[in-house]
Parts: sequence; C-alpha cells; structure tokens
Amino acid sequence: MLNNALLTTREVTQLVRGQATSDGAGVRSSRAIGTPALEDLDPFLLLDELRSDDGADYVAGFPDHPHRGFEIVTYMLAGSMEHRDQIGNHGVLETGGVQWMTAGRGVIRSEVPRQDRGQLWGVQLWVNLPASEKLCEPRYQDIPSAAIPQVSLGRYGKVRVIAGEFEGVRGATNGIAIEPLYLDVTLAGAADQLIEIPSGHNACLYVLDGAVQVIGAGRMTQVSRGKLGVLSHEGPLLMRSAALGARLLVIAGRALKEPVARYGPFVMNTREQVQRAVEDLRSGRFLG
Repeated sequence: MLNNALLTTREVTQLVRGQATSDGAGVRSSRAIGTPALEDLDPFLLLDELRSDDGADYVAGFPDHPHRGFEIVTYMLAGSMEHRDQIGNHGVLETGGVQWMTAGRGVIRSEVPRQDRGQLWGVQLWVNLPASEKLCEPRYQDIPSAAIPQVSLGRYGKVRVIAGEFEGVRGATNGIAIEPLYLDVTLAGAADQLIEIPSGHNACLYVLDGAVQVIGAGRMTQVSRGKLGVLSHEGPLLMRSAALGARLLVIAGRALKEPVARYGPFVMNTREQVQRAVEDLRSGRFLG
C-alpha cells in the first residue's frame, strides 16, 4: 500500500465511454477519442479499440486509404494485421507488436487482418504532428513484441513500456515530437500503483479489462472496461486496481497548442492546407 498522504496526484476530469463505430470496409470498433463526447485531447486525435472474435466484424479490413499530417500508432493485443503502402512498405504486425507510423506529407496504405476467425484485438491511436513536421518524410517504426521493454511489478503485475519511461526503463520508440508516454499496465489483484507522468503533459487512461480507482487529490473515480479517463495536468497518476485486477493503457503527450483543420484522413493547421491535400490526392501529386 502506498503512502499517498503528501502526494498531489492527477484526478479524472472527464469520464468517457467508448462509442460503437464502423470504419474501413465495415470494421467495427469502440471509439473513446474522436467523438462528440471527446473530440480530441491535444495532441491525441482518435483512440479506437477493435476487439472481436467474430470475423464479420473485421475480416474486410481497411482497403487503400490516404493519410497526411499526423501519426498512427497501432498496438496488436491479439491476432495479426498485414499492412502495405504505395511506396513499397509492407509487413505484418503480430500479437504484442506496435507500429508507430508517421504519415507526414502523405501515405496511401491498406491494413488487412491475416485471419478470418478467432479474436482480433488491437488499439489504434492518432497523434497530431506539429506544424513544422506536417510534411515530413513518412516513416515507420515497426516494433515486435519481444523488443518492447517490460518492467515487473512482482506479484502486483507488469508494465510494457511502448513509449516514454517507466521506473528508469525507456520505451522502444524514438524521435516522436510530442515526447509521448505509452504504457500497457497489468495489475494482478487489488494493488496500488503510482505512475510518473511528465509535468504539463495531457494524459488519459483507457481500461482494457477490469477496473481501477484513480486516487486524485480531491476524489476517487472508478474507470472500468471500455472507458477512458481524462486526467488533470499535474502530478503522477495513483490508482488502485479492483480485486480481480485490471489491464489498462496510460497515454500522455506534450500538447501542441496549434490550430487543427481536420477532414477525414487529413489533419493540417488550416482549411487551405486540407484543400491542398485533397487536390494533391485527386491530381496524383499526393505521394510527391
């Protein structure tokens, strides 16, 4: 049990339940960021969880589609996803792996499950790029499960460090403008856990299984499976898992505080820049 009497810890300022949505060729998912309830959480634009053991919910995947001006982080918790783009990048994201894709000036790609039955479970996060990097060269960071550092909490669980730092262990990604923190936290049984979050970073947690109590400076808030808790701006995150444990994502990043002009798969700073992206796509200039 942690002694938190002297801590100023983050509290939940907004609780959001994921909303059912359908994208691509009919892929069903639950959206926690990017809805009327929470349009964005600067610099995060969208958070989707795809979780189904019914192939009809996912088998058609996401046929060729464009992106410009932001990053897409795909984390596979079960099953596998094949991806390819029109400039020759191709690979398969397996269970436990992460892809941090920086679209920059533009990519056109497809994402298709490599299975038609069994559980497919993944989380996709859209991350805004600063104005200075909107038209950078696209790049991929494909990180297999074995390359993601893991910190043991002993009998209390474990933490996979996808980005940022936890207890001195650095995550597998690098060179990300928003200086992100992205942790996959598994807590076994009723346990308290403290997680440091960079000062001023916008932060949230999304519960994949079970439930946690967020112990804020002034109140306790329960966040259960399929819900996202937006956190206040300063201090660490202190939480207590339910008796049966919990699994959750802790995500934080430096706010860009820049204007956002958004149209489907294009995220720019002005309407004129978005119109240029549309014109580039129509004219065949999109890939440079």
